[in-house]
Amino acid sequence: MGRQSKKSRIYWRERGGTRRAYADVRDYADVGGGREALVAEGEKLATADEPTAQVLLARRLEQLDGVRRGRALHGETRHVTLADFARAHLVAKAESQRFTEQWLAAAEKCLSRAVEFFGADRELSSITVADVRGFSARLLKSPNGRGAVMSSGSVRHHLNCLSNLYRRARAERLVPSGYDPVGDFDEKPSPARREAKWLEIHDAALLLEAARTYRPVAPKGGRRPFRYAYELIATFLLTGGRESEVLGLEVDDVSLDRSVVTFRPNDWRRLKTATSHRSVPLWPQLREALERYLAERPPSRLLFPSYRTGGEAMLTDFRKLLDAVAVRAGFKPGEIRSKMFRHTYCAARLQTLDEGAPVSVYTVARELGHGGEAMVRKVYGHLGQTRHRAGVVEYRVEQHAAKLGDRLGALSRGTTIGTTS
Repeated sequence: MGRQSKKSRIYWRERGGTRRAYADVRDYADVGGGREALVAEGEKLATADEPTAQVLLARRLEQLDGVRRGRALHGETRHVTLADFARAHLVAKAESQRFTEQWLAAAEKCLSRAVEFFGADRELSSITVADVRGFSARLLKSPNGRGAVMSSGSVRHHLNCLSNLYRRARAERLVPSGYDPVGDFDEKPSPARREAKWLEIHDAALLLEAARTYRPVAPKGGRRPFRYAYELIATFLLTGGRESEVLGLEVDDVSLDRSVVTFRPNDWRRLKTATSHRSVPLWPQLREALERYLAERPPSRLLFPSYRTGGEAMLTDFRKLLDAVAVRAGFKPGEIRSKMFRHTYCAARLQTLDEGAPVSVYTVARELGHGGEAMVRKVYGHLGQTRHRAGVVEYRVEQHAAKLGDRLGALSRGTTIGTTS
């Protein structure tokens, strides 16, 4: 270790042939101080400039003093580690019942990676912008489990989870007011903006026809085959519901009298946000599908129940069912997934008329469970090649027979050909 100046806490080390500055703030160990590199904003290594080192040291001392004063003011004397607070943060999220199991699982994975990087015993108030920069850089080089590295969007999601944790820490006065190492990090990776996958109206019509004429084969092991492919896919395409919302629908959520489908929280699943509790029109094509289904199906609470565990349960994975239907319509296995249906509904709904005028974006946003129009304009609204102005959302193959051509003929004959859309 290099010599520490008597007039300063700064000491210098040779790194790669360059003399770089470090700070000795171990007398602030109670609030996370130690031997630390003095890294300037936008840099990855400790600074080699003495005036810059003095400024960085002054800022760090001010930060540590602030933490210590805050603890004295609020009577807080215990150390708060990242691992302990991350666990408490996730428990509080779960107890609020405002977040889905999938969201909680994803947040737990993100925070677990943060704990692994910073250290389980790392003092919450000792993490700096430079630390967050290092975390971001590490994530950008981490494998994503699919033979590539983590995307910018995934890294941004990790940083958002950490930022949300610090918001709670500030609210609980475990860090000083304004202490936000994630928010102060202004070089967050930006995800590449790509248009989400969705289906043109004629493609959705062909897929729905493939589902209507699909006859399931009993799976191995004596389990019951799913006999509601058509009704399930129609509900996705004709409500715009999220996957968990549709799979968690109960029979009582479908009102034939009022012609609405209501998404509300229940014992099977939560909803994503407060605005997710909503009713959407029961469009005529969906009414036709569900009326017969409701009259003929065995009694159950769930609209689309699964009995794989013996008792009634919420369906969790129907990708094989989607693949079986999609291949009949000329798509490749894995090409059709439920998230596309929400985008497809939005695109189709934006083309409908409301009392003779184009439907408002706000109406469509509310049907999707959004509190404003921004998500429809930026993410869910798509302009396709097929124009189909109508008073209702519908996907009927007879209306698109010319566009579908041989693809519809192949489906009718029980053969499949590649898509040409």
